[in-house]
Amino acid sequence: MNETERLLIDCRTLELVREFVPKEDALSAMSDFFSMLGDGTRLKIISALSISEMCVTDLSRSLHINQTTVSHQLKNLKAIGAVKVRRQGKIAFYALKDEQLLDIMLKAVNFVS
Repeated sequence: MNETERLLIDCRTLELVREFVPKEDALSAMSDFFSMLGDGTRLKIISALSISEMCVTDLSRSLHINQTTVSHQLKNLKAIGAVKVRRQGKIAFYALKDEQLLDIMLKAVNFVS
């Protein structure tokens, strides 16, 4: 290593950075996850589902969002693993798949407040 390539951090810090910075596949998944949270409509749906499981019609009416839009966004949320579906006859009920998402939402609200 020549003088211009010398790092200002110590070897232990360098080791920690190399060990704990996520690998490319994890970074890609994290990017997809944060993109999911980058849409106001999806954030509204996630917030509503953090209170109770709901069907598309209930989400649409309670959030004042077009039913087609709600269905489309739920499909996106399901694809990324944020929501799960439970069927009761012809009606599909959506809920958050993992309570960790609720924790992330609460932390985000606290961060921006």
